[in-house]
Amino acid sequence: MKIRTKVFRVGPGEQVDLKKLPTRINPIYQSKDDYRALLESQVKELSELQQKLFATKRHALLVIIQATDAAGKDGAIRHVMSGVNPQGCQVTSFGKPSTEELAHDFLWRCVRALPVRGNIGIFNRSYYEEVLVVRVNPGILYSQGLPKDSIEDAAIWDQRLRSIGDHERHLTANGTAIVKIHLHISKEEQKKRLLERIEDPTKNWKAKIDDVAERKHWKLYRKAYEVAISTTSTKEAPWFIVPADDALSARLYVSEIIMDALKGMDLSIPEPSPERVAELMESRTQLLAE
Repeated sequence: MKIRTKVFRVGPGEQVDLKKLPTRINPIYQSKDDYRALLESQVKELSELQQKLFATKRHALLVIIQATDAAGKDGAIRHVMSGVNPQGCQVTSFGKPSTEELAHDFLWRCVRALPVRGNIGIFNRSYYEEVLVVRVNPGILYSQGLPKDSIEDAAIWDQRLRSIGDHERHLTANGTAIVKIHLHISKEEQKKRLLERIEDPTKNWKAKIDDVAERKHWKLYRKAYEVAISTTSTKEAPWFIVPADDALSARLYVSEIIMDALKGMDLSIPEPSPERVAELMESRTQLLAE
């Protein structure tokens, strides 16, 4: 079964209006068993693609996942990447910046976590927080050690988005493919999931007071996402807006998006050179002679 994800892709220059985009569509699985079978098949194929990526070491893949709280970022990463060799995949979660991170430019901490060629890097949140959370809560700028003129300049958000675009163009020009996924959840579904975290003792560890407090900024976050996605979705580093009210379907879509990115690299296990074949045959002869 081919899962179509192009419908979620934001074209270059496209102006996003999240109010008009669905947070839930018809499931692409028939039952829970069907979902598990589909995910298992995808995980197997993703593992094979990742092995080829690791063997060639010509490209890297950076997957950025952004969403409001409780949209399913952790679950998507855990289930989709469950079969990938951990030697070739690194997941980095970005919370509040440390003192050291605040002493550098806003891209620095994410640049340090970029995947090497041959690897997949997953960013659970990213430098986009600087034009999302910080834009909604601009008081944070005063803790970032920036020049006063920069903090008070209304153009700071356009400047940061331009820096992000330049950064992503640099990465793609040097062999790192980028896909960016926004898990698009409704306010009603988020409320349901936040209540589950509070009412289910096994999920209490996930509950954060700040998650509930930030809901009063829902419209501001929506606008910030619209501007960020519209400005930075390019042919080389596209955004995908994935309906996330149905967590199971969202995981299947995320998996397919990652696989499509890897398939676009035209990967294959490299063939050994004649010299390498000769070395291997000599090693074989020595082993058989033992």
